[in-house]
Amino acid sequence: MACPFFYPAEKSVTIAWAFSSRLPLGAGFCGTCRAGAEESNPADDELRDFCNLGYSAGCSRLPAARRADCLRFVVMHDGGNKIILDYIYEREHAPVERGQLEYDCAGQSWPVRLSDECAQRQAECYLAVYLERRRR
Repeated sequence: MACPFFYPAEKSVTIAWAFSSRLPLGAGFCGTCRAGAEESNPADDELRDFCNLGYSAGCSRLPAARRADCLRFVVMHDGGNKIILDYIYEREHAPVERGQLEYDCAGQSWPVRLSDECAQRQAECYLAVYLERRRR
């Protein structure tokens, strides 16, 4: 359930996560905030407490008028060559939008991408962590 305005760049190696594998994207990420008119770089404590977790009422960048408080992903089907992710936008702890994304493992591509760049990038990060674990 990461913040819907969080654009993850890469796994964070500088932030001490208590249980990073339990985080919504499967690991802790650093990245940027796209909640305002200009993209900004959150501090480590903001990344730890808000960006990676969603439901960030304490975040000063979170707009009052927003469609969602967080975004969650789950693998619905792993057929080896094709993985289906479910995504759910939540507002006030209730689903407001749901959809599915397909990933083609053989072609290493998304046949259809999300129009929301933050959500697409979060899906990519979530899937990358999932695939790392699947190989073990």
